Amino acid sequence: MTRAVVDAGADPSGTRLEQSIARVLTSGSYAAIALLAVGFALMLASGIGPLAGGPRFDPAAIPGDLLALRPTGFLWLGLIVVVATPASRVLAALIGYARRGERRMVTVAALILLVIALSVVVATRLEG
Repeated sequence: MTRAVVDAGADPSGTRLEQSIARVLTSGSYAAIALLAVGFALMLASGIGPLAGGPRFDPAAIPGDLLALRPTGFLWLGLIVVVATPASRVLAALIGYARRGERRMVTVAALILLVIALSVVVATRLEG
């Protein structure tokens, strides 16, 4: 079977979904790398060593840290993006499956997001 015949029978909506998901993962990865690189550069410029430790995670402090160009804001936001990117991929898949009417896959994706959300809630409760 030639490639043209195989491609002609391919599901174009499935291809578009996979391309959208790939864009989510690529964008999230690039954003995380950029934020972490800026944070690391600011650490070095401030004379802070990478093994010096840092402040506790405080999401409310991130916007102020970013505006003040403090390394911690960029580092914490970069880590949030690293963690959120796979969940965003699952959310994109859920939306794509819902548009295509694949109820079983919507259920699976929703359950995966529920597990992620529960793990975040449990982790924040254990921390505080």
